[in-house]
Amino acid sequence: MARTVVPLSDPKCDAAKPREKDYKLFDGKGLYLLVKPTGVKTWRLKYTKPDGRDGLATFGNYPALGLKAARERRALALELLAQGKDPIEQARMDKQDAANARTNTFRLLAQEWHSACARKWSPGHASTVWRRIEAHLLPSLGDRPVAELKTRDLLVPLKAAEKRDTLETAGRLRQYMTGILRMAVQHGHIDFNPAVDLQGATATRKTAHRPALALERLPELLQRIDADTGRGLTKLAVQLTLLVFIRSSELRFARWGEVDMVRLMWEIPGERAAIEGVKNSHRGSKMSTPHLVPLSRQAVVVLDDIRKLTGRFDLVFAGDHHHWKPMSENTVNKALRRMGYDTKLEVCGHGFRAMACSALVESGLWSKDAVERQMSHQERNTVRAAYIHKAEHIQERRLMVQWWADFLDANRSEAITPYDFAHGQNEAENAVNLLEPK
Repeated sequence: MARTVVPLSDPKCDAAKPREKDYKLFDGKGLYLLVKPTGVKTWRLKYTKPDGRDGLATFGNYPALGLKAARERRALALELLAQGKDPIEQARMDKQDAANARTNTFRLLAQEWHSACARKWSPGHASTVWRRIEAHLLPSLGDRPVAELKTRDLLVPLKAAEKRDTLETAGRLRQYMTGILRMAVQHGHIDFNPAVDLQGATATRKTAHRPALALERLPELLQRIDADTGRGLTKLAVQLTLLVFIRSSELRFARWGEVDMVRLMWEIPGERAAIEGVKNSHRGSKMSTPHLVPLSRQAVVVLDDIRKLTGRFDLVFAGDHHHWKPMSENTVNKALRRMGYDTKLEVCGHGFRAMACSALVESGLWSKDAVERQMSHQERNTVRAAYIHKAEHIQERRLMVQWWADFLDANRSEAITPYDFAHGQNEAENAVNLLEPK
């Protein structure tokens, strides 16, 4: 028959005097007060570990840890045992987690996240991201343990950016925090990502698309380009931009070595050799992968004219004063303003891309994939991208750019819609005829 244990009381604990040897005062369910010859009284719990071995836990000394508190510690230990957990091992793990929480600061996790992401970023982009994190996130969050961060804490730098009206920066910062704390969840530092509820927490600016002319205004645009009295190389730059509809940096930093006049192909590299003293001159294709630009007959004529002016230099669009530096990024837009266009409201150089894309789609001739590849757009569906990244659709794109150049020529005298030009009874030489069955 089990021995009946009379629970302890505070007076009994207070009255316990030291003896020559250790002795125990039992409270029941494994809890006892060990009284030592020195007069120290220590709470201990004898229990059976989940694996069947004997276990002994020490809670603390009496009276610093009173009887009521010792019983609460016993209840917690018995609850853990009922869950199959060893109280001593659990205490050790809790202590380790607390230590990790203190050392796993937002700054440390931000550095780890940035290092991991930088492997797939360009050096310039990686530098920009870290500069934003240092300037906007680390001052208020850097030394905070990630385990302590709440959504309201993360809102502080976002609201500061919103107050400065740097709404795009606020959006970027939210993305960075979401990524950093997602990694913290994956590494077991936190159980929930508090950044997920930041969506919609700050104002957003309405997307402003680059201005582009309606296609029915093409005759007017072409006539103004032809009549332009500006610098010869500038006029050719505007003409080529309209024909090949590539991005400004892709055009400005072009080298003659990229243009193959035998294959009638311009290959824009993912990255170019930087030009000392010229910001962002290392940029190639925006997607950081080589982009093929087939050349129409009309584009070849324009390039031949440009070669007469700059063919002895490395840069296709060499600067006016220093041939080793490219033309200004404002050159094309400045020319359009000289022609009478408002480049913020009517049309800008980048708007030529939208005009070409609209015409190609409206013609009904070309596959979506071929148009997207010619526009150098990145496939966002990563699974699909894995299958189509090698599919250049190059033959279709050769016909496409020739069709666009012919369409421009057809609009020199009067406006014609892309659909009518593609499907009308025009017997003139045109790339579309190659698509028709014989």
